[in-house]
Amino acid sequence: MDQSIQNDLNAPHSMGTTIIGVTYNGGVVLGADSRTSTGVYVANRASDKITQLTDNVYLCRSGSAADSQIVSDYVRHFLHQHTVQLGQPATVKVAANLIRLFSYNNKNMLQTGLIIGGWDKYEGGKIYGVPLGGTILEQPFAIGGSGSTYLYGFFDQEWKEGMTKEEAEQLVVKAVSLAIARDGASGGVVRTVIINSEGVTRNYYPGDALPLWHEELEPQNSLLDILSSSSSGPDMMIS
Repeated sequence: MDQSIQNDLNAPHSMGTTIIGVTYNGGVVLGADSRTSTGVYVANRASDKITQLTDNVYLCRSGSAADSQIVSDYVRHFLHQHTVQLGQPATVKVAANLIRLFSYNNKNMLQTGLIIGGWDKYEGGKIYGVPLGGTILEQPFAIGGSGSTYLYGFFDQEWKEGMTKEEAEQLVVKAVSLAIARDGASGGVVRTVIINSEGVTRNYYPGDALPLWHEELEPQNSLLDILSSSSSGPDMMIS
């Protein structure tokens, strides 16, 4: 086997990823692609990067798959203990700060960026970003992963306050599909999680149901092709 391919197969699993969290008027929508890579080799084309922490809080994972999974496992364990002790579900802020604590205290060893989203009865829908290094940022929307570099301008144009649930989910699906079209490390299907006062709804969008972008569109004949195939003379080109 070629040595470069062998090296990719032995590389750590990395979710060169697109993850998104968006607040709307009543809750939050989380979204992610599904491609997990080892180097340039696609190890899993249908992975689930949106992990449940509690009944009302979910986590979007990017970066090292192993690092993000161990953080989510630890945090889920401690949030369960927290819920048992208090007799009520943990808030989104508590979950986000616990993730921030793990990420910051282990910042020299972890290579993962995380987005926390959820709903609680005290503050409603909230989105927090915890990038590399363990900073915590409360934001109306958050984007992360390798595909996020293609989305900053898109969100500057498309984001708006007070979106409905349908508008927010449509924005997330559209954004992830754009990142999949441009980012070689993002791909597969789009998964979304909607969290609000009524509970949690998971949705799945296969690749053939996503919007097409740019070079993915069917090729169209250019003006030169039309003119070269036309029998009209030069005088007939301008009407």
